[in-house]
Amino acid sequence: MTLNVFAQHAANPYFSAEDGVLVVGGRKITEIATQAGRTPFYVYDRAVMSQRVRELRAALPKGLHLHYAIKANPMPAVVQHFRGLVDGFDVASVHEMQVALDAGMPAKLISFAGPGKSVKELASAVAADIVINMESEREMTRIAAISERCGCRPRVAIRVNPDFELKTSGMKMAGGPKQFGVDAERVPEMLAELARLPLEFWGFHIYSGSQNLRPEIIADAHQKTVALAIELAAHAPSPVRMLNLGGGFGIPYFPGDQPLDLAPIGANLAQLMPDIARALPEAQPCIELGRYLVGEAGVYVCKVVDRKISRGQVFLVTDGGLHHHLAASGNFGQVIRKNYPVLVASRIGAAETEVASVVGPLCTPLDLLGDRMELSRADVDDLIAVFQSGAYGPTASPLGFLSHPGPGEVLV
Repeated sequence: MTLNVFAQHAANPYFSAEDGVLVVGGRKITEIATQAGRTPFYVYDRAVMSQRVRELRAALPKGLHLHYAIKANPMPAVVQHFRGLVDGFDVASVHEMQVALDAGMPAKLISFAGPGKSVKELASAVAADIVINMESEREMTRIAAISERCGCRPRVAIRVNPDFELKTSGMKMAGGPKQFGVDAERVPEMLAELARLPLEFWGFHIYSGSQNLRPEIIADAHQKTVALAIELAAHAPSPVRMLNLGGGFGIPYFPGDQPLDLAPIGANLAQLMPDIARALPEAQPCIELGRYLVGEAGVYVCKVVDRKISRGQVFLVTDGGLHHHLAASGNFGQVIRKNYPVLVASRIGAAETEVASVVGPLCTPLDLLGDRMELSRADVDDLIAVFQSGAYGPTASPLGFLSHPGPGEVLV
């Protein structure tokens, strides 16, 4: 029997079950666990990633490039898969830069953002000839000094901190005082200084926030972003060649969340494209997405090692936890903890259910993957699946906490 795993759970149409066992990438999770050789592990479905890109291409206007933000999931096999799907990569560290280059993405299609880049990191980026999104005037001065030493002319863009924010976002990356980017009102003076330095101005990176499920908010941010870029371009020493509009596209995690409607976002961008072409004729506009491309493609799988009842409450103790998946524990940006979608992956559709909490092996009450959820009755050796886990998993978690071993990763 095959059924939709999420028929009575969260909104994720990508996975199914067969004979009571979760199916990912056309294979039962029990088979994938055998392949992985251990639990816990993350499994990512390449078909889901490809489908998400197809959906975006269909909804967004032609001529708008799509970049993958590697920080969401830097597993080399995942990045290699996206190499054939997207138009560029955005990285946030030298390690991610090397993963991007190893995947075969041309250097001119890779950009490097993030505050506090060291001189060593900047030198590596200059040597690789990727685009550096500058986060401060000091960073610009450092790149110029590197340029003079190497006799090269690095391509640089300015990451702008606008005076507006992406409202209702999970994380606000702009508006007001921020460690990210250069305040918009200071950018004209920075551009004037850039004109006197041995640097090649490439464009603007304007990123307002992340994890937004309201298309009208994203559309409003795009309108303001384009207007700001056109205003700032008047002060640029050369034409804008890259206009990174940021991302912010969210995915549904919790009950009541609805999938993002791409249609109004695409329609709004289609109206903005002629404005960009007219005012910035040499600019290549792009959007930068991470979570939206990989989040729903991943599942975190752990195994029940003990079943306990404490004063009437059932606890399923697993070999996984917050050290592998900080976000699912509720300690990665949640103000009020909510449960990610969780299922007993080896007993889907079982007649016997119960209210249980799924916890990990760490000696802290924060190690909680599911709090008082209605689940199929589980026992030792059953597999637990945490969905919406393709983004900000292992590399966003405290893997060294209490010195437990890290999780595996599998791409199917």
